[in-house]
Amino acid sequence: MLFDYISLAGGLVVLIIAGDVLVRGSVGIAQRLGIPNLVIGLTIVAFGTSAPELVISLKAAMEDAGGIAIGNVVGSNIANVLLVLGMPALIAATPCGEDGATRNAMFMVAVTVVFIGLCFFTPIGLLAGIVLLVLLAIFLTASTITARRHRKKQKTITAASAGAAVADAEIDDDDTLDDVEDVPDSVWIALVYIVLGLVGLPLGAHFTITGATDIASHWGVSEAVIGLTVIALGTSLPELATTVMAAIRQHGAVAIGNVIGSNIFNLLAIIGITAVVVPIDVPPEVLKLDVWVMLACAVLLAVLSAFRICLGKISGLAMTAAYGLYITTVYMLGHAS
Repeated sequence: MLFDYISLAGGLVVLIIAGDVLVRGSVGIAQRLGIPNLVIGLTIVAFGTSAPELVISLKAAMEDAGGIAIGNVVGSNIANVLLVLGMPALIAATPCGEDGATRNAMFMVAVTVVFIGLCFFTPIGLLAGIVLLVLLAIFLTASTITARRHRKKQKTITAASAGAAVADAEIDDDDTLDDVEDVPDSVWIALVYIVLGLVGLPLGAHFTITGATDIASHWGVSEAVIGLTVIALGTSLPELATTVMAAIRQHGAVAIGNVIGSNIFNLLAIIGITAVVVPIDVPPEVLKLDVWVMLACAVLLAVLSAFRICLGKISGLAMTAAYGLYITTVYMLGHAS
């Protein structure tokens, strides 16, 4: 039994490290090829940071562990809202009035509703996967257009006021990759990073899935419960660490944008790609509680962004406590069933 816990914990650590290394290597290569940072941020970084969740969901679905595949995504989206936004608010005020957040939050709510609808036609198959990937393409296209318009506007303002349009464009473009540090300058080192990431992701997924399924069997709970709790929390640790450090450095304003983007990618990219490769069975217990909690969290984000609410310590405590209550409820229901 001890080996199962080591397998689960070790697998999650390998996944997180491998995903991070893959992002750094890919960004290094892309920059050497002259690809704009905006494009890198919307594609390589976005997909790379979701790589652990993608590999876990894909491998779980291929091994007929649909509960882990769905639970991982649903649980991660819930953790991203209640925990990833709640804990930093305990440290410093977290504004939720980032430009464009309301529009993207409303899109996230719509995507969540579409996903829930697809869940009731289990398994989520090829056609559903294509629908989700089309929505992802729409989101990426709209984000690219909006970002370019914003950059053009900023360049115009800067040129009119200080005649420094070129410098401003460079700074604005680099902002897209603020979360990616220590990008390798050497092509060969970048290639080594990519290889290590590509090797580490499936290896970490193997140990994670093996440990999780064995622990679920030992605890007498379903694979969905493990996916919704332990695995979801584990794969959300990078986002949690990032937002906590941002709060400490007084940069909490970007937290809600990161959470919204991560949740959209989880639903559209991870479930979409997985469903195109192999159908995903949706456990009945997920449809009774978890998808509705996820929808409530999406609506909460939309309200926070629409009213530009600033999260303080009381709000952070309430959200963190709500996540603890959710985890307890899932565990208790898992044992009851």
